[in-house]
Amino acid sequence: MPLGADSEVGRLRTVMLHRPGPELGRLTPRNNDQLLFDGIPWLGRAQEEHDAFAQALRDHDVEVLYLTELLTSTLEIEAARAEIIAATLKDLYVGPSLQASIEGLLSSADPGKLAEVLMAGLRNDEVRVDGSVANHLMQPEDFLINPLPNLLFTRDSSVWLRDRVAVTSLAMPARVRETQLTGLIYAHHPRFAGTPVVHGPHLEHLEGGDVLELAPGVIAVGIGERTTPAGLERFARQVLTEGLAHTVLAVPIAQERATMHLDTIVTMVDVDTVVIYPNMADTLRAVPLTWADDRFVIGAETSFFEGAAAAMGIDTLHQIDTGLDPVTAEREQWDDGNNTLAIDARLAVAYERNEQTNARLEQHGIEVVTISGDQLGSGRGGPRCMSCPIDRD
Repeated sequence: MPLGADSEVGRLRTVMLHRPGPELGRLTPRNNDQLLFDGIPWLGRAQEEHDAFAQALRDHDVEVLYLTELLTSTLEIEAARAEIIAATLKDLYVGPSLQASIEGLLSSADPGKLAEVLMAGLRNDEVRVDGSVANHLMQPEDFLINPLPNLLFTRDSSVWLRDRVAVTSLAMPARVRETQLTGLIYAHHPRFAGTPVVHGPHLEHLEGGDVLELAPGVIAVGIGERTTPAGLERFARQVLTEGLAHTVLAVPIAQERATMHLDTIVTMVDVDTVVIYPNMADTLRAVPLTWADDRFVIGAETSFFEGAAAAMGIDTLHQIDTGLDPVTAEREQWDDGNNTLAIDARLAVAYERNEQTNARLEQHGIEVVTISGDQLGSGRGGPRCMSCPIDRD
């Protein structure tokens, strides 16, 4: 079946999600900051909320693929098992005795158990090695392989572009292994056989939450806390020279308390309409990049909305702001009010608690499918962050 996407609002056909599992249950007051969570979610409730999210998508005829199921199937392939075990061991610094024991444990595990360890991690008290000084002296609760609670945010580790997929390069050490798992699935799972891959986890930092496909041929990339200028340059060169876009908009992001990726500031809800965090709307800028004569053509910096409209070939990129005043807007922003997922043009999924934002969307003719996110939102991500569109009309 053909796969791919070249916009944010085409009819969504297939999406990859990750239902939170044991990895989320391993967040503690000791490690939640290191693992990039503001709080410690209630796992059972987070799973219930995520199940409702997935069902809302199915109710609109969206095929839901789960990362865990894809990974488990991939690990039935011997070459994939060998590749991911080698990559996991390469980054361990636990001493030779403990490392050898972990290698044996991973190599002997069945696909389901191996997938669980790769995602949920491995604690010191789950391995016992006679003669290992590290095993003896480390605390029982110390992680030998860290859990990956941010797998929940499948948007960050890959982005589909027309008929191919960009496997990204995550900036934070706590998230590096996510792209190893995602890349493994795309490389070995039969569903994705033959899919060309661009970018990659070994290259300069680029995260999927910073990549917005504004229109066929127009891609905006945020540069800030997670995506670097070098990551943007590498990605832009690939998509422009391979004909995946005619214009890439470089969008510098001023880092505020409630912003991280570009999609925490602006997301699309129609072919010519975005929902925007108003406190940054007036300062959001863009530099258009095109390709000619085997080099970049760097255009003049302009406002994001002027630059986007010009690249998209429309008169105006309309704005719907998330709140009526700066205080309300900041609150809705903190609750991921504008991190909406478009199922189709003028049809979007949003957290139900973003009452002001949802009301404003509906006033502008956008149908809103609301989901609960009290526990899912503790990782500071909304419906867009939690979804990787694999196929859109």
